Amino acid sequence: MLKSVPFVAPKWAASLRNPPAKKLRLGHFPTPIFPFAPPGLPDGVKMYIKRDDFSGLETSGNKIRKLEFLMSDALDQGADCVVTCGGVQSNHCRATATVARMLGLDSYLLLRTNKPDEDPKLVGNLLFDRMVDATLIQMSRQEYGKYGSEAMISRTCERLEAENRRPYAIPVGGSNGLGSWGYIEAIDELHKQLQEQELEVTDLAFACGSGGTAAGISLGSYLYAKSHPSETINFDNKVPVHAYIVCDNEEYFYNYIDKRILPEMGAPSELSSREFMQITNSQGTGYARSTKAELEFITNVARTTGVLMDPVYSGKALYHLIRELNENPSKFSGKTILFIHTGGQFGLFDKDDDLQDVVNRDDQVQRFRMDD
Repeated sequence: MLKSVPFVAPKWAASLRNPPAKKLRLGHFPTPIFPFAPPGLPDGVKMYIKRDDFSGLETSGNKIRKLEFLMSDALDQGADCVVTCGGVQSNHCRATATVARMLGLDSYLLLRTNKPDEDPKLVGNLLFDRMVDATLIQMSRQEYGKYGSEAMISRTCERLEAENRRPYAIPVGGSNGLGSWGYIEAIDELHKQLQEQELEVTDLAFACGSGGTAAGISLGSYLYAKSHPSETINFDNKVPVHAYIVCDNEEYFYNYIDKRILPEMGAPSELSSREFMQITNSQGTGYARSTKAELEFITNVARTTGVLMDPVYSGKALYHLIRELNENPSKFSGKTILFIHTGGQFGLFDKDDDLQDVVNRDDQVQRFRMDD
């Protein structure tokens, strides 16, 4: 069975008073950085992409960085199962269920869906969930809105405890103070790569769905820059960390990070996330809802770069980033942006009907003929 290993926080993060002492090694790190020229990238702006979707297969994406710390804590607390929550195609739930099974733990996934009384079938992330024998507990969007994820996770844990189980609660997206340490560590990884590859980056951009990744990247970048003022990302000019949110609103994420995540990490009380992160709303028509323009964009990204984007997180974030680059060219003129791909491609399988008209071209599927 996998065992926790000691964790030593980077020296530049010494102002954070609550560093974890242990973690698991679950992901394939460091994830690579490549040049990236998505369609619509204007002249005068350079872009690279960090492929955190390469962090694994069943565990691919940004969630595994958080789970290295959260699941280590679950083992320390003697848990025999984990409880978490997300949308019906949750990447976080899929990664959590997979890691739980690796560790010999059961998983209980609270899934928000439009059809809570129907079998969710075997599409996308759900196939992985069911193959690792996760228990799926479905709720309607109305129930989710009425009770909230924390209350529903807590109630599920109470029921399991009544059955003499030892549950460990993990918030939506693994986004709390402990989970966010995964991206403090990732910033250390990133800057080592930038130095080794002799790359200069002025801005970071990524999708944000629950706040933990955004908190870790932005706070880590801020603290690193304070300790290394002459290197790579320079905070003297403007806030160079851009979180493109795919749900809720800007105020929600600033408040959640300031009132929940930063205190749990032991950050200095005077710190505000507005100092080190700019949030842009990129949810479009709503969470996990895709416009034809967004789907056409991620299809064009695949056809021109070979990079598959998911329709819920990174695909939407990149679509709105490229749109912003063209609508407000002075903001990023002369900049070099590192886009962090947070994974989620399994969600494409849930969009097969919507993608039919976008992906298909008349001559793409042909019949073999020996003689004409």
